[in-house]
Amino acid sequence: MSNNPQSAPAAGDVAGSPDDVRLVQTLNTAYKSMTSELGHVIVGQNKVIEQVLIATFCRGHALLVGVPGLAKTLLVSTLSRVLNLTFKRVQFTPDLMPSDITGTDVLEEDRTTGKRVFRFVHGPLFANMVLADEINRTPPKTQAALLEAMQEHHVTVGEETYALPEPFFVLATQNPIEQEGTYPLPEAQLDRFMFNITVGYPTAAEELQILKLVTGTYQAEITATLSGEDILRLQDVVRRVPMAEHVFEYARDIARATRPKTPEARDFISEMVSWGAGPRAGIYMCLAAKARAVLHGRYHATTDDIREVALPVLRHRVITTFNAEAAGISSDDVVNRLLEELQPAVEEKVA
Repeated sequence: MSNNPQSAPAAGDVAGSPDDVRLVQTLNTAYKSMTSELGHVIVGQNKVIEQVLIATFCRGHALLVGVPGLAKTLLVSTLSRVLNLTFKRVQFTPDLMPSDITGTDVLEEDRTTGKRVFRFVHGPLFANMVLADEINRTPPKTQAALLEAMQEHHVTVGEETYALPEPFFVLATQNPIEQEGTYPLPEAQLDRFMFNITVGYPTAAEELQILKLVTGTYQAEITATLSGEDILRLQDVVRRVPMAEHVFEYARDIARATRPKTPEARDFISEMVSWGAGPRAGIYMCLAAKARAVLHGRYHATTDDIREVALPVLRHRVITTFNAEAAGISSDDVVNRLLEELQPAVEEKVA
């Protein structure tokens, strides 16, 4: 990695290995194939698809927020088919218990010996890709069981610990409009999600295409692009992507500027934000920037990559004040204004 902010690492600098350069090219080709395959089923939502794939190649988890009917579940299930991963969907409800998702010990009788033994029955968490539908509809105890699995990649039942299959991702959904009878995730648990992805309405042209596809006889054929082993290998390559010193500094400066009553905070931050982002935000911005660069076929991350991933990383880590909420100012508004005011000190040209 070069410390000169004016210089960008060359292709051969990716971990110093021609194999890594080849893998970057492979991932860029696979990204184009994946978006093409997903396009057979999902209309539009290109930015959402890119952000979900970035989280996947960073070993991160994502929270998808959008009103019902925007194909959040369909996106995740289709992505698991494209990546050739095992997939489980859990519909979270107020009566869901931790053992319903982790699994439990059941007492069985051995027919040959007559002895009774406990056998562990795996829950739906034992899959490569888990869709936690409406995660805020289940009690905190079950949410905590899921979040422990997300962090540790294993579950503990009784005295035994069981490793989850690798790669392991959790994509959770939330409905932003119906909040009655829900258990909102605490900020400390929200912080475990790499991205908070907003799934918006389609454009008029996209919605017309959706109507034609869904009400017709069209059946998409999905071709697997990568395997679980490929994903694990590419995850390692993403972490070896070079990043110049000034890009790290820019990610640090953005994270620190969100914290009110600090020397780095702008005046509007101190007025509109009660709690800013922690160091994990900067870590995720750097990782996501590396993954985005690789997905687009580049061998180093830039400040433009940082700016592109800042919003999904920060929107659930920047907590607005009561006055800001009363004025209709959201965390998205705050982050977007911060990005406008906090421009990178070094201008870069991306080939």
